[in-house]
Amino acid sequence: MSDADTSLTRLGMLDTTLLSDALDAMGLPGGTGAIRAQTQPAQMHGRVRTVELGPLVQGQAHGPHIATAAVANAQPGDVIVVANQGRTDVSCWGGLLSLGSQRRGVRGVIADGLCRDVAEARDLQFPVFSRGATPRTARNRLQQVASGVPIIIDGIPVDDGDYVLGDDCGVVFIPQDRIDDVLTRAEWARDREAAIAADIRRGIAIDEAMHDARLTSTADRAPTID
Repeated sequence: MSDADTSLTRLGMLDTTLLSDALDAMGLPGGTGAIRAQTQPAQMHGRVRTVELGPLVQGQAHGPHIATAAVANAQPGDVIVVANQGRTDVSCWGGLLSLGSQRRGVRGVIADGLCRDVAEARDLQFPVFSRGATPRTARNRLQQVASGVPIIIDGIPVDDGDYVLGDDCGVVFIPQDRIDDVLTRAEWARDREAAIAADIRRGIAIDEAMHDARLTSTADRAPTID
């Protein structure tokens, strides 16, 4: 198993809250709750494949349909991430893109904007994360600017090849060169929280199980990250 495959396996055993805490502790952006699951399942993770959109310039020749090249070139396990500057007046992802992505083995899409054809994605059980939904088409309103380039998603820098996880709380992005450090810290926090939960289930009062010293000392006991 490759290092990337191992990282994906470890990533899939975590959630956004654990990862967000780890990112915060390392001085990295802790994710966003503005982009939420529009379909079920509401959990996905994978490697990022970026798409950047912009307004269609009137009189300019239309390029290829938005995101189709990224979908066609995606590898199984990838997640398409669409930068549309948070626009809420037009869709930037639809049903045919969901179908094509699923057929390609893509694990889901994250759009910093709106989607449409939610029922189609739901029937496919294809995870779509966005700021909401609208029936308004991107046709004659949006164009693809680039793919495979650094983008910004709700203020968070995201690069092609980064790691991403989305669930009911939102979305987190992990720089590919920090993935092992972030996973190690998040796994440590997961085990610590599991120990506290076990104490509560055994009948230990919550104020004792979660006393300040036990929580505030976590920075001193956390894994050392170079």
